[in-house]
Amino acid sequence: MPGFESLSFGVLLWVFLVIALAGGVQGALGLGFPMVATPLIAAVTDMRTAVILVLLPCLACVATNIARTGALRPVLAQFWAMPLYMVAGAAAGTRIFIAYPQFPYTLLLAGMILFYLNLERIGKTEWPMLKAHPGLFGMLFGVLAGTVEGTANIAAPPLVIYYLALGVTPLTLVQGLNICFLTGKATQFATFASAGGVETIQWLVTLPLAIVACITTVVGVNIRNRIDAATYRSWLKRALFVIALALLAQYAYLSATS
Repeated sequence: MPGFESLSFGVLLWVFLVIALAGGVQGALGLGFPMVATPLIAAVTDMRTAVILVLLPCLACVATNIARTGALRPVLAQFWAMPLYMVAGAAAGTRIFIAYPQFPYTLLLAGMILFYLNLERIGKTEWPMLKAHPGLFGMLFGVLAGTVEGTANIAAPPLVIYYLALGVTPLTLVQGLNICFLTGKATQFATFASAGGVETIQWLVTLPLAIVACITTVVGVNIRNRIDAATYRSWLKRALFVIALALLAQYAYLSATS
């Protein structure tokens, strides 16, 4: 992928529309950009191209989300270590992806999401041990999220499960997610830049997509600010289910066309 010139007009239009949609979802839910953008773009290109096209726009919309959501200091005081765990996991996960790009990471992630949602359905998501040892479980879920970020390009599910299990407020959840996303994506970018064989021009041509992502993220944040906490949590769980279905569909599609 030397640049956008390698993509047809129809694919380019699809990429811009997907990025716009993903930015809106990220703004409304506080997550979802790579989960929406990566499989939909990979369906018309390939996974490596999709990861490169999504990375800088995702960084831009995460930074926009943080700036538009509220104060960071209380969240950092409570969850300052989570981004550090993401660094370790993302660095390892990205190198795993570079070494084994064909492994079905998305299938494993979809299974994890569906398992959690089934626990939610039968009322088994109250985990006293997690609440008693939030630091230990934060490390486990943080490293897992970073690893998933580096392999499947999607970090949110393990983090959402962790924060929901703690019972944090939507504002804390959104900021907690996005500081981790920012760290994880920055680490992923640095790893790709140093070891992934991606040329500078390949990053520069994604900057117009980053602008689109920022604009639609602001629109999404404005929507989120108008809904109550119960509605937000309901949207979040439905989004996880849709993500799992999308990951399964992506895996089935890539398997059928490979």
